[in-house]
Amino acid sequence: MCAINGEKPDRLPVTVHQWQGYHLDTYMNGITPLEAFKHVGMDAAIQYFADMGQFWLVDADFAKFSTAEWKDEAVILNNHPDNRVYHHTIKTPEGNLTYKSAGNRKTTWITEYLIKKDEDIDLIRKYMPVPMLDQKPLEKVYDEVSDSGIVRGFVWGDQAGCWQHAACLMDINELIIKTMTNPYRVHELMEILLEKKLQFIESMKGAKFDLIETGGGSASSTLVSPDLHKEFCLPYDKRMHDALHNLGFKITYHTCGGTYGIEEHIIANGADCSETLAPVSIGGNQEPWEMKEKVGNRISLIGGIDQFNVLTDGTPDKIRNMVRTLFEKVGYDGGYICACSDHFFETPVQNIKIMAEAARECKY
Repeated sequence: MCAINGEKPDRLPVTVHQWQGYHLDTYMNGITPLEAFKHVGMDAAIQYFADMGQFWLVDADFAKFSTAEWKDEAVILNNHPDNRVYHHTIKTPEGNLTYKSAGNRKTTWITEYLIKKDEDIDLIRKYMPVPMLDQKPLEKVYDEVSDSGIVRGFVWGDQAGCWQHAACLMDINELIIKTMTNPYRVHELMEILLEKKLQFIESMKGAKFDLIETGGGSASSTLVSPDLHKEFCLPYDKRMHDALHNLGFKITYHTCGGTYGIEEHIIANGADCSETLAPVSIGGNQEPWEMKEKVGNRISLIGGIDQFNVLTDGTPDKIRNMVRTLFEKVGYDGGYICACSDHFFETPVQNIKIMAEAARECKY
């Protein structure tokens, strides 16, 4: 929390972004994320998923958020854990919507998008339900984590940001084209999603979250231009962040891709932290220290470790050297949490321990 607040802790905090169930089951005998953080000597960052509505969770309950006017009926074509295939029909009073998803033990992806024509947006506005956060299970998680680390939350939706959520409902190529051919309709969709997210945020009042994640990869500058981000992401991010700040939450804005050219937009949206600082070697468009040079101490930073070329495949020296480089070039003045740039799946546990040890040696 000291680093999130832009200050200098006693040593460099170190964590990973969302411990994946596949890695826990395959490499760590199925232990819990909290147990895994303690096992490798990292600072826990426990992601709370309940009530957030993400379709991409491997064990997602598709019917959980159904109502009488928005009934998600899934037909399971294949339920093999390595080749899941689901076809969905959402029934509303004014017509049906369909979407398809597939997945494996690592993740889930969309094979057919929900929005296929403009009229589908109207059905989303009228009938898509917004769950309310049940805080009792969250309180239990918060007490379990205690001083081992922090509890992170989302804003409801397939992705936390409005643009990013829209990119899960509509093919991203079509969405980008529509910003040019019918920008009014895109702004209308952003407003619809924002209003629903603001409803969810109202239910978060008093929730025991240390950090709320917003954003998502679809607003990264490796995918959209800075001008498009400024028009279709920034104003909606800002209003959502204002609502979260009004409830006393700290916010981290997630761009699992590029930040080049949108650094000032991230500052302007009011986030307290920017993640995941994806380096060029993992597909980002600038190095973490280049981002640091531009934002200075105006925002805290989280991430920077290439989870594949460094953490998974790197030698012990390569891992240690990268942690030290990030400490000296990004975390030298505090306000920095060393972490993976995103998910890992086949990483040796010993490599994660080496990363943790190297970070603990970085003292302020």
